[in-house]
Parts: sequence; structure tokens; C-alpha cells
Amino acid sequence: MNKLEILLKAAGKITREKNLNNLIGILSDLAKDIIEVDRCSLFLIDENKKELYTIFAHGVKEIRIPLITGIAGYVVRTGRNYVTEDAYKSRFFNPEVDKISGYRTRNVLAVPVFDSRNKVIGVYQAINKKDRFSSADIKLMKLVAEFAGAALETKMLHEKIKELHKKALIKLSKIAEYKDPESPNHLLRVGLMSSLLGEKLGMDGEKCELLMLASTMHDIGKIGIPDSILQKSGKLDPDEWEIMKKHPIIGYEILHDEESELLQMAAVIALEHHERWDGKGYPFGRKEKEISVWARIVSIVDNFDSLTIDKNNRESWSINEAVNYIKVMQGKAFDPEITSIFLENIEKILEIKEKYKD
Repeated sequence: MNKLEILLKAAGKITREKNLNNLIGILSDLAKDIIEVDRCSLFLIDENKKELYTIFAHGVKEIRIPLITGIAGYVVRTGRNYVTEDAYKSRFFNPEVDKISGYRTRNVLAVPVFDSRNKVIGVYQAINKKDRFSSADIKLMKLVAEFAGAALETKMLHEKIKELHKKALIKLSKIAEYKDPESPNHLLRVGLMSSLLGEKLGMDGEKCELLMLASTMHDIGKIGIPDSILQKSGKLDPDEWEIMKKHPIIGYEILHDEESELLQMAAVIALEHHERWDGKGYPFGRKEKEISVWARIVSIVDNFDSLTIDKNNRESWSINEAVNYIKVMQGKAFDPEITSIFLENIEKILEIKEKYKD
């Protein structure tokens, strides 16, 4: 395959790929094939640890080196390209990396990776070319570094926005606690328990993380319920109960958003977490798999954790009493399969409860 064919084949993959790690791999494979080197590696800066670490490297696992050492360190400090045809004669080369990897570096081409503000955020390296590195090789590595820099900056920005989003939603979830105080760590426990069950059901890590966050907002609709009802110590009368049953709909209306996957999940959980497997729940009497899997998970863990904490002059149940209740309500209030998974993992559930007790 000639170099033009390699470029055209890679171009299609690059434009379609949305996963950052996969994209970096495609770019590294492209550089490796078209420059005809043995391997490529991409180092990023870890500001907290003052280190450089590989986000990608052919043939090795993660490598970490001090920020100011080696050829990569020189490129970070100067923002300049660096080429050596004999690595062990270079005053910047750090042989410790070869000792760690068991690899023998002969020659190196290293170029800086910049963000949009022209700040160095990493270093791309091409290692062990059979011939000498050419000016064309340098231009290609710089182009690959530009692609990587743009992708990394977008990812970093996305992660920063995502983190801020998480913090805002966690604060939002606490609004309901001020209206209807439970225990300080109830929402945290519900989130962690829900994520655990999601994992045991085979959900991927990203979905489990979303579930952990979304589940903490299940009672946000209670901000629309009068304090006289929320904080009443005795049994609610029929009219008060009808008002209380509106909180799932209020929660859905607060959270529903067409663009955010997290808010979509949170809205559905808020709406359906009081529905029951047998159709006797509220607000709509949905049953079985008419109820989202997210809400079916949260329903179990929210009930379990709520039963084992004191609330409104109601003494908490013992762990055994709460577990027996979950067993009795399997196939009635709760999804039979998810209930079985909950019971199979009760020790891990109790570990969460103990670790984050009030």
C-alpha cells in the first residue's frame, strides 16, 4: 500500500471516529505506517504530578517520566521539534525509558502538541526509522500532532464542562433534601448502590456513572410539595396524599431536557421511581418493563436505604427487616431480576451503607 492509499484510508477513519483513545490510536498508526517507523508514542503533561505520561504508545503500557527529563521534556520546555539519529548520543535522551520498556531506541523524531492558545500540552514521538528522518517526516508528524492537539483540547473541554455539569446537578439534587430532610448521605448511597446494580446488569462504565448521578435527583419534585405535607409526622389524609403523588411529575418537568442524556435519565427516574412491577404504583400505574430499567433499579435501593434510616418520627428498620421486605416485594413492587441481583450483592450493598453511613 502506497502512502497516498494509507492517507486516504486513515482519513475516513479519522472523520468517523468519536472516541478519543481510538482516534489517537488511528493517528499513531497513520504516522507509524507513513513515516515507516517502528512505533509512535503520545506523551501528555500531568500538571499535578509534574510528569509526562503516555496516553498512547505502540508496544508498551503507560510510561511516566519527570516533566523536565528526556527528549520529550526538552520539547515541552522549548516548544520545538527535535530529531536525533543516534538517541544514545543525544544529551537529552533518557535511557531509563528503554530500561523500563526493555526496548532499544535508535533514533527519535519528537514534535510538540499545542492547544488553541499555542500552549504545549504534550509531545508526539516517532521512534526507530530504518533510514534518516526527512523534512517530509517532520511535516507529517506536525500534522498528526495538530489533529491530536485539537482532539485532546475538545476532550479536555468536554470533560471540564461535564465535571461542572455534575457539580451543578449534585447541588440541584440537594434542594429536595432541604425540603424533605432524610439522612445526610442518603442520596450518595442511592447513587452508589444504583451504579453497582447497573454494573451487575452489564451496563458499561459510562452508563453506570450517569445512573449514579441521575439517581440522586429522583426526589427533586418534592420542592413543589408544601412543607406541611412533606414534614407531617403522622399519616397523610387522602387529599394530602394526592398532592404528594404529584412530586414525580414535578420532578420530570424540572429535569426533562432533549439534549442532555444525563437529564433525560434523571427525568425518567424522577417520574417512574414510585411505579411498581405489578402496576399498583404511581403516578401512571405503569407495570413491568413499561417502567424504565433506571427507575426499577432506583426503586429498590431507595426503598431499602429509606427503610433503614429514621424519618419523621418513624424508627428505622433493621437490615434484616429491610432485606426481608425486599424479598417479599420481589415480583410485586420490584423487578424480580433486579431484586435477585440486589440480594446476590447484599454484602456489597451493605459495604456502601457502612462506608457512607451518617
